[in-house]
Amino acid sequence: MTVAAAVAAPWHRAHIYKALACIVFVLIALQYLLSGAIDRRSIETIFTINTSRPPHQRALVIYGPATASSNNNINNNNNEDEDDSSSGAGPPPGNSSLVSTSSAVIAPTNNSSILLNSMLRTNSSGSPLDVEAVIRLRNATSSTVGLSTSTSPTATQTPRCPLVPPNLVGPIAVSKSPPDLAAMEKAFAKVKQGGRGAPEDCVARYRVAIVIPFRDRFPHLMTLLYNLHPLLLRQQLDYQIFVIEQEGNGQFNRAMLMNIGYVEALKERPFDCFIFHDVDLLPENDRNLYTCPEQPRHMSVAVDKFLYRQVFFSLFAASAALPYSDLFGGVSAMTTEHFRLVNGFSNVFWGWGAEDDDMANRIKARGLHISRYPANIARYKMLTHKKEKANPKRYEFLKTGKKRFLTDGLSNLQYEILVKKKPKLYTWFLARLTPPAQPS
Repeated sequence: MTVAAAVAAPWHRAHIYKALACIVFVLIALQYLLSGAIDRRSIETIFTINTSRPPHQRALVIYGPATASSNNNINNNNNEDEDDSSSGAGPPPGNSSLVSTSSAVIAPTNNSSILLNSMLRTNSSGSPLDVEAVIRLRNATSSTVGLSTSTSPTATQTPRCPLVPPNLVGPIAVSKSPPDLAAMEKAFAKVKQGGRGAPEDCVARYRVAIVIPFRDRFPHLMTLLYNLHPLLLRQQLDYQIFVIEQEGNGQFNRAMLMNIGYVEALKERPFDCFIFHDVDLLPENDRNLYTCPEQPRHMSVAVDKFLYRQVFFSLFAASAALPYSDLFGGVSAMTTEHFRLVNGFSNVFWGWGAEDDDMANRIKARGLHISRYPANIARYKMLTHKKEKANPKRYEFLKTGKKRFLTDGLSNLQYEILVKKKPKLYTWFLARLTPPAQPS
């Protein structure tokens, strides 16, 4: 090889590397535009709704006996301060008086409720309840309970909302600097007391409960509400936002708070599904629908803190689309029935980490799978915050979690609701958690 050839060889290789890099970037750009073509099973088709099967049955939710507290009055549905609408400066202090406690049963508000309540009262002593008989009765009497309030055509002349909400805009500007609370409440005039919204010109297809586990991050909560309410209103949902705050300064138990949110929300009214939402994640696209999924849905697929890494990795394999394929943290959606089927979240994960991975294992154990929207739709910005201290036993609990799926979750949930209030933009609970026995 001549000297000139030896000198030129590295330059030729450099051009080859540049060409390869350009090809990779072009492929990434194409994948970003067409993301969703890979792994049809794990990515949901947007706006496709199965209307050929009957809606999810609802009206009665039954938990294990351990769910009930010392207050066994099954009609103790709404013992709250309804005149607390003036609570505009945020959640009240934690030393407020006891208002309500957890309840084991949420019964429907239809003509069968008296009979159902009678059946349940006969079992208030803790004797086994004939769940199958109750379910048969529920199925026979719940035909008037639709996907949302007054969906029966005989109940109202208002049409159902369209399958595709007409006012969606796609990518939206995220604001990390919300106005003061008074200005927010004035801006969201369509939101009813307690953070409840619904379309005015049509009947919503879904009743959705948004559950936010919370403690000591009020500015983040205001930022999330400022970004979330407009999105939910445009999506024409019948929704309500529930903020579940943990009392005290002990280790945070996000999973227990979400279980509590599920139980307490169903005391308000029936919901078709639940969105479990971290307070620091702000949606960037209103086509990321907060609706009820056919399969449990992981919604926060691409997050700016992680440089939207899903966009790059999913180019090569769907299983590599996320840091790990079973990721279910951040923002997730489950139907009321699916959440009950998996017995909710585990209650043993105190501190940061692994409760979402345990939920993913519960989902798979019940024959379900995790669905996702494409990464260019399911995008979020993350607010900066101090990371919670990790649980050193989280991997041990995760490894042995399968043994506890039936006994750890909604079935052994114990807590007290110290305060319940309904400011304009959300319904707020202050909860005192009772730790379950730690796994051996």
